[in-house]
Amino acid sequence: MGRLALLVLAGLFVTATVFPWCSQAARRRLKSSWAIALLDSLGVEVEADLTHVTPGALVVANHVSWIDIYVINAALPSAFVAKAEIRQWPVIGWLAAKNDTIFLRRGSRGHARIINDEIAAVLASGQHVAVFPEGTTTDGRSLLHFHAALLQPALTAGRPVLPVAISYWEVDGERSMAPRYDGDISLGQCARAILGRRRLIARLVTTPLRGLHGEDRRQVAAEAREAIALGARLPLATPELEFRPEHAAAQSPHRQAAGSI
Repeated sequence: MGRLALLVLAGLFVTATVFPWCSQAARRRLKSSWAIALLDSLGVEVEADLTHVTPGALVVANHVSWIDIYVINAALPSAFVAKAEIRQWPVIGWLAAKNDTIFLRRGSRGHARIINDEIAAVLASGQHVAVFPEGTTTDGRSLLHFHAALLQPALTAGRPVLPVAISYWEVDGERSMAPRYDGDISLGQCARAILGRRRLIARLVTTPLRGLHGEDRRQVAAEAREAIALGARLPLATPELEFRPEHAAAQSPHRQAAGSI
């Protein structure tokens, strides 16, 4: 835990003193190296298949844990879309704002249009923007419904959608439940579960680009969900499963960590 605390302090220092003067390429390298170091301090090793990566793609990923953000940043440094409330969180809100997070005020159509333009501009510059279209974390054993509206900015701007599958594995090859951050599991409980493993493998798999041929957002969302399910070796949740009480609990505000909406 001591190393983890030092890394957080180092991240705050670099964000405050170095980031304002860096080029975008340098910021991406710093994000990646810091995310890798943070994950390593937790005993998490990233295995990434980046076959389908292209500059300026909307990264669409399943959402299991708060460490998903760092797994993505380790392999695909991105600007994340987050709910506006996170901006007010102590330390985390400041850090997120300084790390290119795009804050969305839900329920405001006017603000959504502004955010869509902001996302389109970031994608047009060749940077990735990442969203979690499930809107909340799960236990990592199935996929919830994807909110198609989150994909619209990329489609409107003519930018590709890159479905990315995230899964966690024990060293013996079994799927790991340690990183899950759903229901009533607290951040501390999740961190202790991860640290309680000798080593975990975070597997990130990119899948073929979507939305390049005029498909509507619902079609692209459905195709992305199927591709992620295949890449993460997951079943698609049935409508009955998606509305189980434990998933309703997972919709609580504290569960929607930075990077989700």
